[in-house]
Amino acid sequence: MGIVVGYLATPEGRAALAAAVDEAHKRSTTVVVVVSTRPDEPAEQRATVEAELASVAADLDRDHTPHEIRLLDGGDVADDLIGTAEEIDAELVVIGLRRRSPVGKLILGANAQRVLFDAPCPVLTVKPGPTG
Repeated sequence: MGIVVGYLATPEGRAALAAAVDEAHKRSTTVVVVVSTRPDEPAEQRATVEAELASVAADLDRDHTPHEIRLLDGGDVADDLIGTAEEIDAELVVIGLRRRSPVGKLILGANAQRVLFDAPCPVLTVKPGPTG
């Protein structure tokens, strides 16, 4: 059991992580941070992601939040989140959503839509505050 969160170093990713940590503390459970990269990711870009995840892990340690970091290179964000949720029998999946144009609001992002429909547990969607 645990809470799976899709993370990117963006305002949406940080909002999702904050919500996941809050839920984990309320439920006394672990946060599983999932980051998906492409198999052909350039080495320097992967190093940047790894450094960001080390910072995230340090922050979670400081907050005494039980956690696991998964850097996956399957290249499909939705599959990685759903697969992790199934594997750990997740209580909740948390994802960040970005603001969209009026027309874009009619269409949810493909990855978010797949996670919402196919996750084996409830999904919490969050957006960053007005300052990001």
